[in-house]
Amino acid sequence: MKRIVFWGDSITDCCRERENLYSLGQGYAYLVSAALGKENPNDYEFINKGISGNRIVDLYARMKIDFINLKPDYASIFIGVNDTWHEVNDDNGVDTEKFEKIYTMMLEEIFEALPNLKLFLITPYVLDGAATQNSEDKPNRDVLFKTDVAEKAEAVKRIAKKFNLPVIETQPVFNAAAKTAPNEYWAFDGVHPTPYGHEILKELWLETFQKIK
Repeated sequence: MKRIVFWGDSITDCCRERENLYSLGQGYAYLVSAALGKENPNDYEFINKGISGNRIVDLYARMKIDFINLKPDYASIFIGVNDTWHEVNDDNGVDTEKFEKIYTMMLEEIFEALPNLKLFLITPYVLDGAATQNSEDKPNRDVLFKTDVAEKAEAVKRIAKKFNLPVIETQPVFNAAAKTAPNEYWAFDGVHPTPYGHEILKELWLETFQKIK
């Protein structure tokens, strides 16, 4: 049986039970497991190691216990929006240059430990919403979010190219979806997906997984 690990922040976490290794939460990881498990009985086991609020530095800090030690055969990494969000709101984010350096160093160490790992990366996205709108104390929050998240997405694409990995570009897909229904239909606060947003991520995930099988 092949092991698949979903790694990232709250978008991946999605209310999973931390004490249960096989709890998949309520988001795209759960939907992916349902689809793959139905079509490929007993071929895969699925582990969700997303943690709400994580930045790239948090992934790096828990890389051994929550990734390398699990010895996945396949994995996806979805990180970046909190590196922006924590900076915009609390001055505790990770700038893009440092984000790219740490992400690169992390992948170097992962592939040194797991040379046969099949991996793809997922870029962050943001829409206008409750979490990203301007306020009296943050009059330029929307611009800061969009600009910095776009920089993080470009960094993820550069990293994927360096390691010759597939990459899911989420922003164009969510932008297109937002033309068919209001932003909050897909991401209720501009960041966290609704069930319909998670269905988008599931479809993108499965399409990309076919490239690394």
